Amino acid sequence: MRSLTSISPRVAPERLLADLVPPRHFRDARFSTYRADDAYPSQGDAVRHLEAVAERLTTRQRGFFRRRNDPPAVYLDGGFGVGKTHLLTSLAHAVGVEDCAYGTFVEYTNLVGALGFARTVEALAEKKLVCIDEFELDDPGDTVLMSRLLRELADRDTALAATSNTLPDALGEGRFAAEDFLREIQALAARFDVMRVDGEDYRHRGTTIAPQPLTAEQVRETAGRTEGATLDTLDDVVAHLATVHPSRYGAMLDDVPAVGLTEVHQVTEQSVALRLVVLVDRLYDRDIPVLLSRVGDAGRPGEGDRLFTPKMLDGGYRKKYYRALSRLGALIDDGRALAEGSVPAER
Repeated sequence: MRSLTSISPRVAPERLLADLVPPRHFRDARFSTYRADDAYPSQGDAVRHLEAVAERLTTRQRGFFRRRNDPPAVYLDGGFGVGKTHLLTSLAHAVGVEDCAYGTFVEYTNLVGALGFARTVEALAEKKLVCIDEFELDDPGDTVLMSRLLRELADRDTALAATSNTLPDALGEGRFAAEDFLREIQALAARFDVMRVDGEDYRHRGTTIAPQPLTAEQVRETAGRTEGATLDTLDDVVAHLATVHPSRYGAMLDDVPAVGLTEVHQVTEQSVALRLVVLVDRLYDRDIPVLLSRVGDAGRPGEGDRLFTPKMLDGGYRKKYYRALSRLGALIDDGRALAEGSVPAER
């Protein structure tokens, strides 16, 4: 049986560029498959607005917007699980994946680190559209870097689209999140159309990581019969993540159909928690089920109920943690289905 801790990939900068495509989880996402909730009119409004953006980008001649200096730019703000990533990937598919770069905020900052700023601008400026999922405002240095990158791309006639999150229980915070975004991108603010996407988390996740976890024996048995699956304790995985650059976490999951984690418990160090957030994002991008068992008796609530501490969930990185919990919950459900034999692992 494989161990995730045995995988330490080397990733060429060219692969980081090649990986800037919509994630496998959203390979079938289209505007027509987005189920807008009539109770939240902003969802339908966002679809129509993005369809119009796609039409502009697919019918224009390259260079037309450079003369007018107004390439389309849109910012989607909303809570967790309202379908912003579905909408963003739908836009990329409508424009044409070959004409887009698609990645998370973290993936773009990693790309600049690997290629350098000038080379990153040159590579991305060849695209009609650059999509930034999960734009983050919690690191001032990275935010300034991304603001500069977006300005350079807009000046080179590249359209932009970004998403960000509002806490699910923060009434009215979406307005402030949008204001923060516009303030941070400064010179570009007037070019962005801000679209609010209201709604409930379709994944229906709270702060717990597994209301109905598997037993350790179920995790071991399922991982053992799933060719290529990995099996590790949480502590072993987090120790390994500290030795691998986050830009390589995706490559670490190449050809992994399922990830088994045993002895899962609450993490208390911020650095560990942030690495886990990146890992969860890459697992979610690739639709990799997570087989999870907690410390102690899996049939009773315990310290593994909550992966992140209350202080973390109230702190500056809280949006990352809530997003990770929402996504991890969906992957755990997939892992349970795999253990029960109702869904085959996809390699």
